[in-house]
Amino acid sequence: MNAPAPTPAPRRARVRAPELIGKGGWLNTGGEELTLADLRGKIVLLDFWTFCCVNCLHVLDELRDLEEKHRDTLVIVGVHSPKFVHEAEHRAVVDAVERYEVHHPVLDDPELATWKQYAVRAWPTLVVVDPEGYVVAQHAGEGHANAIRTLVEELEAEHGAKGTLRRGDGPYVAPEPVATDLRFPGKAIALPSGNFLVSDTTRHQLVELAADGETVVRRIGEGVFREPQGLARLPDGRVVVADTVHHALRAYDPESGAIELLAGTGKQWWQGSPTSGPALEVDLSSPWDVAWWQGKVWIAMAGVHQLWTYDPETKTVGVAAGTTNEGLVDGPAAEAWFAQPSGLAAAGDRLWIADSETSALRWIDADGVVRTAVGTGLFDFGHRDGDAGQALFQHPLGVTALPDGSVAVSDTYNHALRRYDPATGEVTTLATDLREPSDAVLVDGDIVVVESARHRLTRLRLPEEAVRVEAVAHRTRREATEVAPGRLRLDVVFRAPTGQKLDERYGPSTRLLVSSTPPELLLGGEGTGTDLFRDLDLNPEVTEGVLHVSAMAASCDDTESDSGSAAGANEYPACHVHQQDWGVPVKVTDAGASRLPLILAGMDEAV
Repeated sequence: MNAPAPTPAPRRARVRAPELIGKGGWLNTGGEELTLADLRGKIVLLDFWTFCCVNCLHVLDELRDLEEKHRDTLVIVGVHSPKFVHEAEHRAVVDAVERYEVHHPVLDDPELATWKQYAVRAWPTLVVVDPEGYVVAQHAGEGHANAIRTLVEELEAEHGAKGTLRRGDGPYVAPEPVATDLRFPGKAIALPSGNFLVSDTTRHQLVELAADGETVVRRIGEGVFREPQGLARLPDGRVVVADTVHHALRAYDPESGAIELLAGTGKQWWQGSPTSGPALEVDLSSPWDVAWWQGKVWIAMAGVHQLWTYDPETKTVGVAAGTTNEGLVDGPAAEAWFAQPSGLAAAGDRLWIADSETSALRWIDADGVVRTAVGTGLFDFGHRDGDAGQALFQHPLGVTALPDGSVAVSDTYNHALRRYDPATGEVTTLATDLREPSDAVLVDGDIVVVESARHRLTRLRLPEEAVRVEAVAHRTRREATEVAPGRLRLDVVFRAPTGQKLDERYGPSTRLLVSSTPPELLLGGEGTGTDLFRDLDLNPEVTEGVLHVSAMAASCDDTESDSGSAAGANEYPACHVHQQDWGVPVKVTDAGASRLPLILAGMDEAV
């Protein structure tokens, strides 16, 4: 019997790529301005990112192998599209490009001009432009590296045959390295000796500094860590280290110098993976800080918006709080939502949490209930003191318990050290003119601040009076999508990559979760389902709000034989999880759209 003819590849839509425009100019090009015409003949991958976003950092790491293997045909261009006001500062973008070792050209687009031209709705978003200058694919979120690799190989073959592919070096020009003892340090602790242990994040090491906070005593862990962050002393004298990009916890013994892996497999956790079990058999996701509390190591698991714990007695890990949904929801630990928890501080019966993406200070109590002291959600931030109910932070990364029961907050993007007093419910400012403070350590009545973007520790006397700061408030600079009241069709666009199919072996391979802020925005359509489309019912009495959409799709290599039989197929095909969370600001108006497309992978054929 003759095998059926192969199905022809779908014809790709021909959409001309808009020009790359950004008032901040170009980085990593040796001072040259780039245009799409300069890149004609190359496959161009636009990576829309912002440096606060841990999912964006995951994608940077996902793309490194692709970038290296196809360096003569593929040019990755980072389009930096800020969420926070601080991220629109050019100096901050320059720092971030170095901090996260971005080895391709970056366009600094502080006004989101290119973001709008490409109709991007989420960080991160990847757009593929073919050698003739046409957009051929768009992907939002994480997990798309394999699909893009397949597409790049297809484009290489297609345009190599047409003569429209140009091989050779790309436009990347490495910046000159800068010599400093620390380079973008993340967290610090005081050692019993009076010295400091600092995570030297960009150099992938720990550094022990003398009591002066300046003199290097020793460097630790070269070749072991990858962008380490949080540190916490264990009762046995060892220090647990959040080995962030390795998705692991390690223990360092200051006495012997030994380093031991405590938890993590080296792989990033994905939806559907185990959430508890033997510590060395369970995947983690970008652990950012650690704290010893209630007999366990608590982990700020920034990559999945949760708190986990590691139990040194049983050598097990497990989820302690959070659902993996990104946002600010208080309540019982299993129902709470976080957004990149990045700083922890134990204080009696409370574990304080710097919840960075919601610009919030939160805590969990001994009964497992999560509460918020300062902060309102994903889109509001600023620098405002006074009553905690109206006070504002901007992407804080650290929190430090003070002896009087108050806490100091490393208010990173405000370049300030703030204080919250639970007794009075007041927020004040302790110090300004810092540079991206990411942690602080209390030492003999002084507070030693990790000034990450000044590459140093800075000792401050705790002031008796607060610093006066003019109040400012901001909202994320994304234009609201106008939608009509009543029925709104939500379509999450997902096309399985070439050579793959949806993985239906164990049930539905897709998941869609929808909610809103305020909850009254939705009269119907909220909740979880397995279809990637949903009819929502918008309340005409609510004029604006945010739709929270989380989508996941799992696809596997299609290993069936030509006859369509699974006989002889690989029993364990390679599978890939694609996932993204969207927070879509909407304005409800009679002239608004009745359909909201969100692209997870592919092109929106309805356009």
